[in-house]
Amino acid sequence: MKIVAADIDSVGSDLDFRIYDDLGEVSYFDDAINDENAAERLKDAEVLLVNKSRIGERVIEQAPRLKLVCVFATGYDNVDLEACRRHGVKLANVVNYSTSSVAQHTFALLFYLMENLRHYDEFVKDGSYANQPHFCCLDIPFSELDGMTYGIVGMGNIGRRVARIAAAFGAKVIFYPSSGRSDCYDYPQVSFDELLERSDIISLHCPLSDRTKNLFDRNAFRKMKKSAYLINVARGAVVVEEDLAEALINGEIKGAGLDVLSPEPMRRDSRLLEIQDSGRLIVTPHMAWGSSEARARCLEEVRQNVLAWQRGEERNIVS
Repeated sequence: MKIVAADIDSVGSDLDFRIYDDLGEVSYFDDAINDENAAERLKDAEVLLVNKSRIGERVIEQAPRLKLVCVFATGYDNVDLEACRRHGVKLANVVNYSTSSVAQHTFALLFYLMENLRHYDEFVKDGSYANQPHFCCLDIPFSELDGMTYGIVGMGNIGRRVARIAAAFGAKVIFYPSSGRSDCYDYPQVSFDELLERSDIISLHCPLSDRTKNLFDRNAFRKMKKSAYLINVARGAVVVEEDLAEALINGEIKGAGLDVLSPEPMRRDSRLLEIQDSGRLIVTPHMAWGSSEARARCLEEVRQNVLAWQRGEERNIVS
């Protein structure tokens, strides 16, 4: 069986991709599969392993033997499901591999903002601390998470992990189910408007769908508290970036921490680049999912998906 693994540079050069060598004849590519190189790379491939390559009709048409696409991710909005179905191609994703990593990064972003850590780090490193007579500096006040209302959009595995951590810090957790329904009864479920109006912090842990695309727009930001923080570790297109930039510039919300953008990489002319104050905005390059442990789990889960498919089992098949 011939297998193509592409996008591997985006998963990490520190990982051992040789774990796939016993599955068949594997060709590895650091870069993405696209309309231009698909015919050459996929002409004999039965299995394609990708991260963020855009797999649409044209790519699939140029892969006549393709039977299975496995993504190194939970989200698969980069793959055209209808095209896969039309051509009899199965699609498998990976679930739960990054829960700990994303939850951890959620709070890394939040505390960086809440406690103005860049400001205080620079205060020490530029010599200001050593040159003052006082034992501390508190020129930018910060608050405790204890007692705040923590709103969550999307109460899946990651949302629930974040909820438990927030509750451990003493926050009052509420949530809005991004699908419109939830089987979680551990925390109060509220309407979207109530979530916006009550929350001191809102973090996003939902898939991109018709219900969530552009969910956080100008109207949403105007309903939030002026003291509120937004954390997005879900998908960039859940937030209208132009509207977020305006909300931050105009002081409609206090701060935002983003690990995802739309598009990715970000546009060179993104309005977000106008905001250089790290006490209001921190942006990381889609890394929340990528702890060493999470990426190793991801590779192994993809391997298990392929092995299951070879045995005729539909493990993590979504289409």
